[in-house]
Amino acid sequence: MGIMNDILDLWGESSKTAIGFFWKSGWAFVLGYIISSMIQAFVPKKKLTQQMGKGNVKSISLSTLFGSISSSCSFAALAAARSLFQKGAHFISTVAFMFASTNLVIELGILIFIFLGWQFIVAEVIGGLILITISGLIIKLTYPKKWIKAAREKVEDESAEEEDFDWKERIKSKEGWFLVGKKFVMEWKMAWEDILIGFTIAGFVSVLVPQSFWEAIFLNGMQGELPDFVIRLENALVAPFVAAATFIGSMGNIPLATVLNENGILFAGLMGFIYSDLMVPPLVNMNRKYYGTRIALYIAGVMYVSIVITALILNYSFDLLGVLPEGSRKVKEVTQFKIDYTFYFNIVFAAFTALMLYFNFRTKNKETDGGHDHDHGGGGISFKRVVVYAFVLIVGIGLVIFLL
Repeated sequence: MGIMNDILDLWGESSKTAIGFFWKSGWAFVLGYIISSMIQAFVPKKKLTQQMGKGNVKSISLSTLFGSISSSCSFAALAAARSLFQKGAHFISTVAFMFASTNLVIELGILIFIFLGWQFIVAEVIGGLILITISGLIIKLTYPKKWIKAAREKVEDESAEEEDFDWKERIKSKEGWFLVGKKFVMEWKMAWEDILIGFTIAGFVSVLVPQSFWEAIFLNGMQGELPDFVIRLENALVAPFVAAATFIGSMGNIPLATVLNENGILFAGLMGFIYSDLMVPPLVNMNRKYYGTRIALYIAGVMYVSIVITALILNYSFDLLGVLPEGSRKVKEVTQFKIDYTFYFNIVFAAFTALMLYFNFRTKNKETDGGHDHDHGGGGISFKRVVVYAFVLIVGIGLVIFLL
């Protein structure tokens, strides 16, 4: 009976922690997605797309800018990247767009600030630019012309074109703001599964996985026995594989990064983990469908090498400047429920959510933005959707156990 009570206690505590992650970040998601939706609705992208045909600094810079004002959903990022590639974007610019659209978006920065702190936002932005630069250099040096030519022939024709419009007129119109609401809903539809899975895993991992497990994986406690460079390198090398094993997209892995941070993973490993969202198996498989197996593995390889080098550069640079994060935000502190700014912000942004839903409701049935649905891996009820429903049930039962 005692063992059963312990299991139920852990279940209840894990569920409470998972919901605590949602509670702490709810307003941030709404704010981030409203800003993202406004950018997508009011910033014309057609002229940007036309300038991405070369692998030069201008093309890569525009791709980075384009990515940073696009959707943070990993699946949407890959679908948009395929569209750009099909329309003539250089392969280096396409990869730069992939990185920027999942690592340099506003909503991700807000989430990182809440759970990890300002140093990680600075690192995320600076590191994202370094990551894009390094990946571009690697591709230039190893450019597989035959593979990329075959990949370009493989991508499917896209019938939709980016809409050209006067942003000043659109921002003053009711239809323009209704479009913001529509894009807000689309963002949630694309990202909610990854968010729910990621936050639930983080809640249960923080309670159930002992610190000794993370110490063994990331050589925590081996300082003095091994050179610092070896430990930092090991953290940077291993973290992307840990990220890949979670199957979580960009917005869902920040709470788990908080758990890793609390358990002693080094800064290099933590940044390597955060940057590895596009290396999870479902996304690698999605690239395989788009471009073929060789290019999908090539992209993953370029990402991995770039991530490791970037993580090490960030670790040593921040250490040299004396701003390397020494402590960590405790998960229990982050996920606690109390009457503070989070409580009031959640109320305010719940009202904004209702407004966005009303705008979406008012949107006409026809596609006003020339967009199309993003492929999340097939029709029908996917395996991911089954996992999501199972997690909702597990957390729901766990919350009842905690309250009782």
